[in-house]
Amino acid sequence: TAPFPHTPYSIFHSPFPLHPLRSSAGFTLLEMLIALFLLGGVLAVILPRISFEEDLRSTGRKLVGLLRTFQAQAASDQTPLRLYLDLDQGLYWMMVIEGKEERLPLDPAWKLPRLLPESIRLTEVSIGQDKRMSGRVGVTFFPNGRIEPVTMYLIDNKSNLLGVAVDSLTGSIRVSDERFDPPPNRLIPDRVKILLKASAQAGAGGTAQGGPLAPRGVQ
Repeated sequence: TAPFPHTPYSIFHSPFPLHPLRSSAGFTLLEMLIALFLLGGVLAVILPRISFEEDLRSTGRKLVGLLRTFQAQAASDQTPLRLYLDLDQGLYWMMVIEGKEERLPLDPAWKLPRLLPESIRLTEVSIGQDKRMSGRVGVTFFPNGRIEPVTMYLIDNKSNLLGVAVDSLTGSIRVSDERFDPPPNRLIPDRVKILLKASAQAGAGGTAQGGPLAPRGVQ
């Protein structure tokens, strides 16, 4: 007997795999490279958009939090506050209203104006029916917990839009990636008109029409 068993081979049968580059999952190396190339192309398109949208939404969340914070502070301190928005420079800052005068808040966090992210622009702010697309706009927060009816729109470098709208009567704040419908002409109860008028007179001078210059420096 031969020391090794004889295994017959034919020219039509090979002991080696016919596809040496095929993985155990059934894909060739070329197919895997093509798939990775396509995946890279898709990510190159999607990731920047996700990044811009997240910056926009993050700025929107901060803005809503800011509105809620000022609303609570005005009610807690029983002092009207005003949030100024500079559409041209992308700045925003807070002032405390005392009679017909305004002063900087004692909180050191608000001694200097804050700057919107470089990729975000505040393009439009409406106080009631008064729409502004440039200059400075002031949003008043009243001691009774109400906020002036304001609608504002943010846009990023990819023209993604985010809208923030405050309902003065209910205090609700809405956020949308589309433009809001024009607010209905709702009747304001007389008792509410009196409260709003008294608070507005206590802090007259600047709401939705310019107001003071921003404090020097940027935070």
